[in-house]
Amino acid sequence: MNEFMFLLLAAIILVFSVLTVTSRRILRAATYLLFVLIATAGLYVLLNYFFLAAVQILVYAGGVVVLIIFSILLTSHIEQKFEQPSPKKVALSAFASMFGAVICLVAILNHPFAVITSPEADTSVRAIGLSMLNTGNNGYALPFEVISILLLAAMIAAIIIAKKRK
Repeated sequence: MNEFMFLLLAAIILVFSVLTVTSRRILRAATYLLFVLIATAGLYVLLNYFFLAAVQILVYAGGVVVLIIFSILLTSHIEQKFEQPSPKKVALSAFASMFGAVICLVAILNHPFAVITSPEADTSVRAIGLSMLNTGNNGYALPFEVISILLLAAMIAAIIIAKKRK
């Protein structure tokens, strides 16, 4: 059953990822991205990472995609359809994608995956919360804040760029 669910979720991720990057309507692309993020949360559930699955759904599927959709609705027209890319761009993109896939496959196939003999890390919500708030060893407070500032700056820049075109 787990193998079937993994294959189903992997197929959903693969199909909707391709649809996300090939859709010429930006609102549809955001919706396809939502399906990819939800299926990714399903993979986390299969791995028994329930907290990570909840964060994936709350932050990415619930927060980021809704923010993207609101940004689209506020800055552009829903009916806007991007022009068809030139065959040269399609060929270069396909080549770059295949090159990246080959590099990933070579790296995965050549990596010696060792069996972990150390005890399992504590993945309880309390331990994760303490790590998120900790600034010392194994603390993620500073990277978390830096990433949030970076995402805010990117969103403000995207809105400014989108507003200048009118």
